[in-house]
Amino acid sequence: MTAPSPVSPVPPAGLPGTLGELRAAGHQHRTVKQELRDNLLARMRTGGDRFPGIVGYDDTVLPEVERALLAGHDLVLLGERGQGKTRLIRSLAALLDEWTPVIPGSVLNEHPMHPLTPASRAAVAEAGDDLPIGWLHRSMRYGEKLATPDTSVGDLIGDVDPIKIAEGRSLGDPETIHFGLVPRTNRGIFAVNELPDLAERIQVALLNVLEERDIQVRGYQLRLPLDLLLVASANPEDYTNRGRIITPLKDRFGAEIRTHYPLDLELELALIRQEAQLVAEVPEHVLEVLARFARVVRDSPSVDQRSGVSARFAIAAAETVAAAALRRAGLLAASAPAPASGSSEVPAGDPSSSKSGNRGPLLPTQPTQPTQLPTEPVARVGDAVSVVSTLRGKVEFESGEDGREAEILAHLLRTATAETFRARLSGIDLSGFTALVADDAVIETGELVAATDLLAQVGTVPGLAKVLDRLGLGDAPTPDEAAAGIEFVLEGLHLTRRLGKDVTDDGRTRYGGRG
Repeated sequence: MTAPSPVSPVPPAGLPGTLGELRAAGHQHRTVKQELRDNLLARMRTGGDRFPGIVGYDDTVLPEVERALLAGHDLVLLGERGQGKTRLIRSLAALLDEWTPVIPGSVLNEHPMHPLTPASRAAVAEAGDDLPIGWLHRSMRYGEKLATPDTSVGDLIGDVDPIKIAEGRSLGDPETIHFGLVPRTNRGIFAVNELPDLAERIQVALLNVLEERDIQVRGYQLRLPLDLLLVASANPEDYTNRGRIITPLKDRFGAEIRTHYPLDLELELALIRQEAQLVAEVPEHVLEVLARFARVVRDSPSVDQRSGVSARFAIAAAETVAAAALRRAGLLAASAPAPASGSSEVPAGDPSSSKSGNRGPLLPTQPTQPTQLPTEPVARVGDAVSVVSTLRGKVEFESGEDGREAEILAHLLRTATAETFRARLSGIDLSGFTALVADDAVIETGELVAATDLLAQVGTVPGLAKVLDRLGLGDAPTPDEAAAGIEFVLEGLHLTRRLGKDVTDDGRTRYGGRG
């Protein structure tokens, strides 16, 4: 599997069009690693964002990546799944020059001042300064390959093209070679994802690329000094379960950099806010529950620590909770009484005049527009229960926990909710909420209980304004936001054994009595 091919942007007007114009403009040929080094240093001096979209690595991983780039080293990123290795690798392309000159038609993206193949050298010698040149955007200078057991040397390096042989070229002619992904990314960055999955005999083919910077195809040693940065990613688990990086190849990488999951809660939250595509409002306290949930799952002894728990777990959890809120809003809107809209039929003819004498037969009205929700749906902490079943497949459990996966995740979710409750609402007098269920009163909520219904049951609660302010819901929350805050308090009181809780057969939750 390779990365999807981007569409090459159109070069801006005013760029040199011939080799002579390029020289007159003072352009100097630089290798890819020199280019990366110069551009990285330029961003350092100006204080620009060097790795946009990378969260949680500022003081750990990124300094090591920067040292590797400044040293001109090929590098391998080693870390568990879902730690942003591929995202980090792809961000390196932003350090390339936005536009670079190339010889038109060259599959190796050859620089007009530094041709590689005999055909390109002959073209430069023949045309001289009149040689037309093209321009390549940096988005086209990045290539990647997901390592799979069926990947061949031909995929990565190249193979003899039988069609070109049939056209009359000799086997020793470099023009008979169909180049693979690595040489086609010449003058760019090439990434191999999950490198240990690559068969060991295929890894051998990369040895020359990393050290001698040339390639060999079926015994033909082509002295093509490739100019590229080679980056790889690997999961430590792969060293024992599926494969390994052969020692000579590891030796040729200049840097091995270990990645990690977000080190603290704030970084976990920042990652969720950046990556999650939310279809409804998810309050901060619910996001914190999900971030803590991911962290306690990651630290649980019941979970396989070698496999890890991807950062995508918390992101998908936030998206699932938002979807649950949107589903509730849609179902409640569908079950609400429809406003009176008059006759469902209108006469044919001029609909703007009810006095028209030319009244035709009755025709059905046009299809109604989709119902617009009155306010943006808001997720509640009770919606998080849905993630236990939907995200169970993202977690690898220890072998002794077979059959208990849902039970373990549900317990860890309650733990995360209780931790968030203590962190957010400690020190606040919540006696007004416990008083709501005095004298055997019950407050009912649930996935399909409307915010207005919940608020009607609660009425005026002493301390509610302070609770909503502490939860970041503001001075004038919407009914949905207020309901989200109230449900969080009720669940927190239950988890701290100050309130009883019962779940009915139809999925509704009743709070009341002592915990």
